[in-house]
Formats: sequence, structure tokens, C-alpha cells
Amino acid sequence: MIEGRIYNFSAGPSILPEDVLVKAQKEFLNYEGSGMSVLEMSHRSKVYDAIIKAAEANLRQVMGIPDNYKVLFLQGGATGMFAALAMNFGNKTGAADYVVSGNFSGNAFKEAQKYLKDARCAGTSKDDNFNHIPTQEELTLNPEADYVHVCWNNTIFGTTWKYIPDTGNVPLVADMSSCILSEPVDVTKYGCIYAGVQKNLAPAGVAVVIVRDDLIGNEMPITPKIWNFAQQAEKDSMINTPPTYPIYFIKLVTDYLIAQGGVEEMKKRNIEKAKILYDYLDSQDFYKTTVNKADRSMMNVCFRTGSDDLDAEFVKGQAAAGFSNLKGHRLVGGMRASIYNAMPKEGVEALVAYMKKFASEH
Repeated sequence: MIEGRIYNFSAGPSILPEDVLVKAQKEFLNYEGSGMSVLEMSHRSKVYDAIIKAAEANLRQVMGIPDNYKVLFLQGGATGMFAALAMNFGNKTGAADYVVSGNFSGNAFKEAQKYLKDARCAGTSKDDNFNHIPTQEELTLNPEADYVHVCWNNTIFGTTWKYIPDTGNVPLVADMSSCILSEPVDVTKYGCIYAGVQKNLAPAGVAVVIVRDDLIGNEMPITPKIWNFAQQAEKDSMINTPPTYPIYFIKLVTDYLIAQGGVEEMKKRNIEKAKILYDYLDSQDFYKTTVNKADRSMMNVCFRTGSDDLDAEFVKGQAAAGFSNLKGHRLVGGMRASIYNAMPKEGVEALVAYMKKFASEH
């Protein structure tokens, strides 16, 4: 770890690979001899065109994205896509099913209700404070729906899907904001995958949308041009000025990921990191987790002491221990350690050492 840096457990914007940050620093004033920063160059220039094409090519390589899927770089983040999805996909029957397994899937469902005549909650774990992912048997799906929406990893509650729901012939749409590139994904199982990039990919400011060709071109007339998937695909995400610098970071991060061994290697590392933390949590009774063990997230680990005062003291001591952003979300309380791709194993080991020390003192 570079001297002066801390272990940042933020849920997002989150930690980025140090090698990537150093490379961006070196290229900041003069990108590859252009005499300009990427921040300054025209998005229509040949230099930037090479950057955005490389970012897409890298994503296709590491995720195995087939040729019959478009890759879009859009503004508005994942939250903007909540509306865009409904407007792009919900213009046939006007029906869509939403599985509400946490805060963001709930927000996506609420947004869809503004635009669709029949947006339904097809399953939820809300009554159990979102401590698990609904099983296939708990889902009530409409075979006539235009799409089924899920949030794959629940950042706030620390759960993730471990099975791909059977939606029949209805396209599955997945928000993968907080788990994209953390492990291999069979893109062909989804009609659309989308993600805000500020967890595993880049600084905040862009949403990546991976969408199957046959699902675009049926948008509602009210769909804004910048969120019209067909028009953006036709213009290579260049209808207006795209978020140029975050897209540049997508190129840098995926360059780094490929050099490290791709998503297969990331999965191996992420399993190892999560195991260190969960094994400790399971071995003692000072800290508690409320998440169903079978649905635990590799990316976001939530825990608490059972005392609000002790939780606050734990968080207060994080800076002196060399950490930041361990406070849990206000909807859950307690603590949350987000251990995305860029978090080294040493950071998780240091956190467990701090947890042990705090527990012994209290």
C-alpha cells in the first residue's frame, strides 16, 4: 500500500486499484503524447475515440459479452437507469415484474410505477428486513411481462443472488452495480445488465448498460434521447458529450483486470477475502450478522455489536486503525465493510485484527 493511504471500506464511491491511480496520475497532464489531459480532450477526437473503443473491447473480453449485445456508456448512474429501463423495455404489454430484495431494487420498482401501467412486486424479503434473497418458489412471475428486474447484490443489506431466477421467456434485467466484474457472469442469461461504475470499475459518473439487440427499438415516445438505448447504440454512446473521464478509468481498470487474470482471478481473491471476514464473524459472538448465510454478499459485509453505543465507538476508532467508511447504512445501522475487487487481502486481515482487539477491550 502506498504510504499515507488508508484502507477505504466505502460502499461507493469506493477504492480503486493503486496501480490504476498511479497510471492516471502519470497520464493526467499529457495523455500518450497528446499534450492534453483526458479531461480536456474532445470526445470526438481520434485519441478519445481509441479510449472509449478500448473500454468497450475490454469489457467485452473480461465479461464474455456476445456480439448480439450492445455496450452503452450513459449518464445518470444506475438510478437514472431505473427510469430508462421502464421507458425502453416496457412499451409492449406495459407490465414488468420487480423482485424487491433491498433498497435499490425497491427504488427501481417505485420508479417503474411512474411509467408502466402494471409494474408488480413479484417477490420480496422486506418483511424479514431483507435478510435473504427470495427463493424461486417465493416468486410470482407474470409470463406476459415485458421483463423481470432484480438487483443482484444488495449493497446496504449485504445479500446477493446465488441462483439465476427462472423467468421463462421473459427477459431478465439485472442491476449489478456493486458486484460487476467480481466474478464471471453468463451474459446470455440476461436481457440486460446495467451498473453504476463507482464500486468496481471507475469514479462515479457513468452507467454501463449491456443490452441484447432484440430488446432495443421499442422505447416509449417519451423516452429522452440520452436514455434511448437504440439511439445511443446507433451513435456509440455519443449523442452528447459522454462522461469522458470515468470511461477512461473503465479502460484503465479493465486493462489492470486483464493483466491480473480477469474475473476468474477476481472471484478467487474475493472468495478468499470474504472467507477471512465471515469465518471470524462465525467464530465468535461479540459481533452479529443478520443475513441468511446462504445469501451472504462477497462485496458488502454487514455486522454489529448489538449495542448502538459500541457500534458508534467502533466506527469512531477506525481512523486511528487506518480505516475509513465502516459505518453501516442508516437503514441497517452497525458496521459495513465493502471489500470490492481493489481491496487487498491485507486490508481485510487488518480489519479482523481491529475487530478482535475491540472485542477484547469491550
